[in-house]
Amino acid sequence: MSASQSPSRALALGCVADDYTGASDLANTLTKAGLRTVQTIGVPADDLVLPEVDAVVVALKSRSVAPGEAVARSREADAWLRRRGANHVLFKVCSTFDSTDAGNIGPVLDALRADAAEPIALVTPAFPETGRSVCQGHLFVGATLLAESPLKDHPLNPMRDSNLVRVLARQSAGTVGLVDIATVAKGPEAVAARLDALAADGHGAAIADAIFESDLEILGRAALGHRVSCGASGLGLGLARALVADGRGAPAADAMAGEPVGGHAACLAGSCSQATLAQIEAAAAHMAVLHLDIEKLMAGPAEREATLAWAASRLADGPVLIASSAAPDAVRALQAKHGVAAVGHAVEAALAQLAADLFARGVRRLVVAGGETSGAVVDHLGLKAFLLGPEIAAGVPVLRTAGGDPMLLALKSGNFGGRDFFLRALDLMR
Repeated sequence: MSASQSPSRALALGCVADDYTGASDLANTLTKAGLRTVQTIGVPADDLVLPEVDAVVVALKSRSVAPGEAVARSREADAWLRRRGANHVLFKVCSTFDSTDAGNIGPVLDALRADAAEPIALVTPAFPETGRSVCQGHLFVGATLLAESPLKDHPLNPMRDSNLVRVLARQSAGTVGLVDIATVAKGPEAVAARLDALAADGHGAAIADAIFESDLEILGRAALGHRVSCGASGLGLGLARALVADGRGAPAADAMAGEPVGGHAACLAGSCSQATLAQIEAAAAHMAVLHLDIEKLMAGPAEREATLAWAASRLADGPVLIASSAAPDAVRALQAKHGVAAVGHAVEAALAQLAADLFARGVRRLVVAGGETSGAVVDHLGLKAFLLGPEIAAGVPVLRTAGGDPMLLALKSGNFGGRDFFLRALDLMR
């Protein structure tokens, strides 16, 4: 990046995201709300040169690692943001609250709250724009309770309890309270008073109800009275609107300015979500699609090498799509045979190496489906920061690499986007 951030202007908002696609979702939300935002990959060096920005989203790959490692990475990111002047830091998690009873949401939030000397943190994964709402502490995916939705069969973090007060309490050192929808409806002062009362009773966190976008604005205003909060991009929206109302933010520069990015285009799909499976099916009518044989993939490099040869012979004719995605039953069978970690590692490593091999063959427009897959790809390519471009689907922007050889990417969580996602993404990546 060429322009440096003015040392006299502190960040209005710092954000620590527990996966790369979630970070892109949040950065996109903040940008649309009026905060000039940069997304970094991992904790930047202290001498990182930034343009004039209002918010920085530090993207980590910490959702499914050991809790101790997640805590260490998140504290490092939080400290970097505080050094840049951020008074409030949002710990960004998935809108489906993906976690296990061991963490990582609770342990990370406990650590960030302790570092900030905050008695309590507001928590909500609600994001009505993407069909996520919280009522009486229960998370809904559309009109369905979380525990009755397809997320109950998530391959890494199956979510089988819709009551987020219970979910968060099982993985936190302290107790968890509730800010119910009746309190939220009374406005930010009522929410702030409820948080104070819960803190006085010894609660370290409070799940907050939110059904409508206006609820998020109330919660964002109330959360800014504290130094740390936790939630999905919906809470980021509320925080951003409160900050803009207070005079922070400015029209974001066109992140896609500069010469168009040429080169070949490719898509990689590692998610097994129903949405991604439908998107692959839709894309097959418009581009060449190859489904990886995961059994062969785990046996050695031959399957990946054959896949690369297949792709290389077709790139000049148009985009290609390589998918490791499979139906839940097939995934469970592979996991039972080889182990969950072994299957996940083999798929992520293969797709990440394929991304690097495709880049070497001229691919400069890359669409990646799946949070873990996106993280593996970005890490393997060594990308450090992104500027944000147009929105492909709710929560998924086009990203342009900052510095170095220009490249356009789209990184999406498995459940995001419509059936035409791959086609729409490539159409916007020029």
